[in-house]
Amino acid sequence: MNKESTQRSSFAFRARLSLQEQALFAKRLALLVRAGVPLLKALSLMEHQASSGANRKMFRQIAHDVENGQFLAKSLGGFRKVFGDFAINIIRVGEMSGTLSENLKYLAEEIDKRRRLRQKVIGALIYPVIIMLAALSVSGLMTVYLFPKLLPVFKSLNVELPLMTRGLLFLSDFLINHWFLLFSSLVAIIVAFIFFLRFRFFSFATDTITLKIPIVGSLLANYHLTNMCRTLGMLSKSQVRVLEAIMITADTSTNLAYKKELHGLHHSVTRGGSISKHLEKSPKLFPVMLSQMVAVGETTGNLSDTLLYLAEIYEQELDEQTKRLSSTIEPAMMLLMGLFVGFIAVSIIGPIYEVTQHLNPR
Repeated sequence: MNKESTQRSSFAFRARLSLQEQALFAKRLALLVRAGVPLLKALSLMEHQASSGANRKMFRQIAHDVENGQFLAKSLGGFRKVFGDFAINIIRVGEMSGTLSENLKYLAEEIDKRRRLRQKVIGALIYPVIIMLAALSVSGLMTVYLFPKLLPVFKSLNVELPLMTRGLLFLSDFLINHWFLLFSSLVAIIVAFIFFLRFRFFSFATDTITLKIPIVGSLLANYHLTNMCRTLGMLSKSQVRVLEAIMITADTSTNLAYKKELHGLHHSVTRGGSISKHLEKSPKLFPVMLSQMVAVGETTGNLSDTLLYLAEIYEQELDEQTKRLSSTIEPAMMLLMGLFVGFIAVSIIGPIYEVTQHLNPR
C-alpha cells in the first residue's frame, strides 16, 4: 500500500458525515454545478465549509483526484463508508449521462427523506422509553426514600404485615443495601449484549426477533420496506443495472434479515428469476401487496415507478403508526405509572388497616 492509499484510508476512517451533512453536501454541490461553477472549484468550497479537520482533508483529497482526471464517483469510492454505495452510484450515473446536477438534487432529496424517516422511528421508540423511565424513577424514589421512613412505624404495630407490604419491604431493602449488585448486573448485561452484537449470528437473531415484537416490529418493518423500495426504485430509475441495484440495496440495509433476503434475491435474479417470485417466498418480511405490485411493475416495464410508489405507501403507513403509537402509549404508560404508585400506596395503607381491624372498641 503506497503513501497516498494509506492517507486515504486514514481520512476515510476518521471522516464522518451525518445524513443531514450528506444531504447538504449533495444539495450545495448540485446548486454550484447548475450555476456553472467548475467541479474543482465547487469541491474546494466544500473543503472550506467542512465541519472537521478529517472532513476537510477528505474533500481536499477528492478535489486532488478530480484535478488529476478522476471521475467524482470514482474518487468518492475511496470514501465508501462515508458516502455509501447508493450516493456513489447516483453520482456515477449523473456523470456518465451528463445530468450530474439533477442527480445530485435527487440524491439530496432522497437522503433527506431517509433522515426524516429515521427521526420518526427513533422519536416513536424513544417516547415510551422515557415515560417508562419516569414511572420507574418515581416508584424507585418512593421505595428507597419514602418507605424506609415508615418502616419503624410498621415494626411498632406488632401485627403480621400484608404480603404486598412484605414484598415492598424486601424490594426496598434490596435497592438500599444491594443497589451496586443490581447496577453491576445491568451494566454486565448491556456490555454482554453489545459484545455479542459483533457476532453475525447474534445480530441476525436480534434483528429477526425485533421484527416480531408487537407494534414495534410492524413499525420497523415499514421503515425497512420504505428504505428498500425507495433505494431500489431510485437506482432503477437512474438506469443502474437491476443486479447492481439489488446488491447496493442489500448493502445499505441495516437489518440483517432483510439483507439476507436481498442477497438471496440477487442470487435468484442472477439465475433468471423474477423479483416478485422471490419476494413471494418470504411473506413475513415482504407483504403480499409488495410482491403483487412488483409483479405488475415487472409486467408493465414500470418497476422503478412502482417501487417509488410503494415507498410512499409504506412511509404513509409508518406516519400513521407513529401517530397511533404516541396516542396509545401515553395513556398506557400513565396507567402503568398509576399502578406502580397505587401498589406502593396500598402497601403503606395495608398495615394501618390491619391495626384498625384488631382494635377493640371501648
